[in-house]
Amino acid sequence: MMSAIDDGFETGRVMLGDGPIHYRERGSGRPVVFVHGAIANGRLWDGVAARLSDACRCILPDWPMGSHPEAMHADADLTPRGQARLISAFLAALDLEDVTIVGNDSGGAVSQILVTESPARVGGLVLTNCDSFEHFPPGFFKAMVWMARAPGGYAALVNAMRLRAVRTSPLAYGMLTSGPADDELLRAFTEPQIRDAGIRNDGKRFVAAMRPEDTLAASAKLPALTIPALIAWGVEDRFFRVEQGRRLAATIPGSEMVEIAGASTFVSLDRPRELAAAIEAFVTG
Repeated sequence: MMSAIDDGFETGRVMLGDGPIHYRERGSGRPVVFVHGAIANGRLWDGVAARLSDACRCILPDWPMGSHPEAMHADADLTPRGQARLISAFLAALDLEDVTIVGNDSGGAVSQILVTESPARVGGLVLTNCDSFEHFPPGFFKAMVWMARAPGGYAALVNAMRLRAVRTSPLAYGMLTSGPADDELLRAFTEPQIRDAGIRNDGKRFVAAMRPEDTLAASAKLPALTIPALIAWGVEDRFFRVEQGRRLAATIPGSEMVEIAGASTFVSLDRPRELAAAIEAFVTG
């Protein structure tokens, strides 16, 4: 069900078997569905979608990874593989076909699982800086997974991000952009699970389930991928280095590689114009 347009985006909510998914969309044409990572939401892609919406139907869900507006059912499968099934169910619920999936960070890992396990309705894949192969998560963020698995650890991590100094530190978002990120956006990422225990538990379940076995299993199937793929990688990333993007490009047959200067993990925030242009050329071409 869709509601009024908000700043150029229509907002909607769809009820799936595991719970509600809120989303925003803008534009018309071939559908592009964006997949953010842990403790982020669809606003990560606003600058890209605003530029891309003249050519494509851009759909920005808030996946249940800790920054979504409404908790999922208590028995929902929110592991990375469960999230991939959620995306597949979401595409079916909106009756979307020939969808281009755009993934980032841990959402890129989920996107790889999606296209190798539940590829129906997917017609193209764009991977920006993300987990892959044995890097799920990369070394620096293994501590976040350990905290999510320890009693009380994840709640302590979440509550610490009430402080701007923590949000903008290297322990949180401080190294995910090439320059200072908008703190209002970072608060939009962190506040849902600060205020709501159900959302916090959803985020905890996703983060605690991160393990390289899932991305290694997906990467073993990527050489058999038959849909077009684009690797659009920020070259200043200290966690997902450009060599990792090149490795993905070499693994996926016929994929394109675009290296984006001046961008880190959140390439959509650092270089939205360049990323939108690369996605438009990929989708329309």
